[in-house]
Amino acid sequence: MVEDRRRHAPATARNRDPILAILRAELPESGTVLEVASGTGEHAVHFAGALPGLIWQPSDPDLDALTSIRAWAEAARLPNLRPPLLLDAVAADWPIAQADALICINMVHISPWAATLGLMAGAARILPAGAPLILYGPYIRAEVETAPSNLAFDMDLKVRNPAWGLRDLADVAAIAAPAGLALKRVVEMPANNLTVVFRRG
Repeated sequence: MVEDRRRHAPATARNRDPILAILRAELPESGTVLEVASGTGEHAVHFAGALPGLIWQPSDPDLDALTSIRAWAEAARLPNLRPPLLLDAVAADWPIAQADALICINMVHISPWAATLGLMAGAARILPAGAPLILYGPYIRAEVETAPSNLAFDMDLKVRNPAWGLRDLADVAAIAAPAGLALKRVVEMPANNLTVVFRRG
């Protein structure tokens, strides 16, 4: 029996369609979408299948994640889903020179702040004018009371790794601006998450 190397993230089944609805509105009709920190690969397969006009390029810095992404891709056999790239957002050089959109789901809070800095720098390098950078995950906002579940999640993350934790959306927008990325849209999502859309100036 061949081992199934596909990993599963329970949250994916819950959030993939609400995220897809935003992607349909914000992504271009054609071109290449780079997904940074693709994790299990489940989102990549779902989005590539639903958006056949786009080339979907998954990536991750973790070798086990890359194995899972490949396994999902091999099972799906989608012509517009590319093999995953080994990509660390922190790196000064990424293994892709250009993309028409960039998405990043649930990375900002489960990584050091340097990864978000690198994500913004990378987006500035590879995105053309007007292209979107779309983030999804939980954030803190000064003008909105943080849900108790998100506060508990933030504490749990910091116990696991002091460099992790929910980020203040204002701080994220502040580092995006010097990279030429303007905050255009914030969408409330299920389970106290947000989809945040930046666009390259």
